[in-house]
Amino acid sequence: MVAAPVPVFDGHNDTLLKLELGAGTPRGRSFFERASRDHIDLPRARAGGFAGGLFAMYVPSRLGEGVNLRYDPEDPANFAEVQQPAALAFTLRMAARAFRLEREAAGDITICRDADAIRAAMASGSLAMVLHIEGAEAIDPDFIALDVLHAAGLRSLGPVWSRSNIFGHGAPMACPASPDSGPGLTDAGKELVRACNRLKIMIDLSHLTEKGFWDVAALSDRPLVASHSNAHAVCPSARNLTDRQLDAIAESGGLAGLNFHVAFLRPDGGHRADTPLEVMVRHMDHMIARLGEDGVALGSDFDGCLVPRAIADVAGLPVLLQAFRDAGYGEELIGKIAWRNWLSVLDRTWA
Repeated sequence: MVAAPVPVFDGHNDTLLKLELGAGTPRGRSFFERASRDHIDLPRARAGGFAGGLFAMYVPSRLGEGVNLRYDPEDPANFAEVQQPAALAFTLRMAARAFRLEREAAGDITICRDADAIRAAMASGSLAMVLHIEGAEAIDPDFIALDVLHAAGLRSLGPVWSRSNIFGHGAPMACPASPDSGPGLTDAGKELVRACNRLKIMIDLSHLTEKGFWDVAALSDRPLVASHSNAHAVCPSARNLTDRQLDAIAESGGLAGLNFHVAFLRPDGGHRADTPLEVMVRHMDHMIARLGEDGVALGSDFDGCLVPRAIADVAGLPVLLQAFRDAGYGEELIGKIAWRNWLSVLDRTWA
C-alpha cells in the first residue's frame, strides 16, 4: 500500500487568475478535471497532498489581453499602475469564481475564514481555500471595498505587487539587485496596515520594497509574514529577503514561504526549468538558520511562475518533500514546513 502524501497548506497560488483569464477561451479548463497544463486542479491537488492554501486575487497590468498575457520582466507595460474601479471589478470576478467553485464542489472545497475551518476542511478531505489579495489596487482609500471583501471572506492581503499603487511600491523582479529598490508605504499604505490589523487580515510582505517591509514592521501588531519569498543570500533577487529581514520575521514569530519560481531560486536568476531541487534545499537551509524550524513554510506561486521540472505541478509536491528528507530533514520538520507552521501563524494572526 502506498502511503498517503504529507498534507500541504501552501502560502500562494494564482489559480483563480488562470481560471478567470481562461474562461470562455480555448485555454479554459475545469478545476474539477485533471489538466495537462497550468499547475493546480482538484485531481492533481489530491494526488500531491495539496490540502489548501492562500488563493491570490491578482489584477494584471495588461488585463485587456486576457489569457494571452506575457510576463516579460523587461517590459514596463507589465508593471503599469492599475486603476481602482477596474481592479475591484476584476477582483470581484475572481472572488465570485471561488464562491462558485465552492458551491459546485458540494463539499470538496471550503472557503475558510479562520484556522479552525482550515483544520476541519483538511480533516474532512475538503480543499481549504483562503482568499488573498495580491496588490491592493482593488481597495479604495476609504477602505469601503476592504470592509466588504473582508465580510465576504478576505483574510490576507499584500499591499503591493511588483509595481506602485496608492499604498506603496513593489520590488522589481531584478537579479542581481537589492530589495532596497524604492520608497516604502505611503500615508494611505500605513492606514491600510492599521485597517488590516483591526480586521485581523494578514499582511503579506512579499513584493514590498525593503523600506515598505520596515514600514509594516514598525506599524503592525501581528506576526510578519512573507508568503512567497526566498533568501537573498542564496539568490540575490530584489524579490527575496535579506538576512536582516528574515531576522525581523523571526523576532515577530512570523514566517516566510519558499517560492518555487526558478528565477527567485537560482543564484543566477535564470528562467530555467532544469533548476535542481538542491537549490530549493539550500534556500530552506538558510531560511531555517535565520527563522528557526517554526518560521518556514511553502509559498509555491503555482499558476504564476516557472517551477522546476522535477516538481512540474501540484502533483509533484511529494517530490520536493522527498528532497527535504534526502537532505536529512525529519518528519516533524517536514510536517511543520508542509502545513503546521502556516496554521500556527494564522491562528495567531486571526485571533
